[in-house]
Amino acid sequence: MAITHIIFWFLTALALVSALMVLLSKNPVYSVLWLVAVFFAISGHYILLNAQFLAIVNMIVYAGAIMVLFLFVIMLMNLDKETEPQKDIWMKIAGAVSGGCLLMMFIALVKQATEMTGKTALLKTGSIGLIENLGKALFSDYVVPFEISSVLFLSAMVGAVVIGKK
Repeated sequence: MAITHIIFWFLTALALVSALMVLLSKNPVYSVLWLVAVFFAISGHYILLNAQFLAIVNMIVYAGAIMVLFLFVIMLMNLDKETEPQKDIWMKIAGAVSGGCLLMMFIALVKQATEMTGKTALLKTGSIGLIENLGKALFSDYVVPFEISSVLFLSAMVGAVVIGKK
């Protein structure tokens, strides 16, 4: 067994255990810290896929900036159980139904992935996942969605500033 297989299975186990701990942790701060571990494991998978740029962006943006934002929001909220309204039975049923739908979607994806095991993709270059290929695809095939998303982020920032000024 190659070292990449061992690293892959270690990162997979780390991601799964950390994701379960996100769900099972009683303290929301611990959940956010476990989510950081999930993001680092996913970044490790990106490195194994030779997508170093995505790994670094994942670590900087998600494990860095977004998780710090989550921690600030959680620490600024008052999370007393006495002041939090209790959820009724309909909210619990809706959560169970939506979780079941998500599970069915995952099962369908796994079935579809097992059907694709014998098929291989034809690759033009050997530099899969590098920033040059990402830049070419982003600014040729996906330039309009990229610009639309940048305008959306800009409007969200302007909205946050306007709300923050009040």
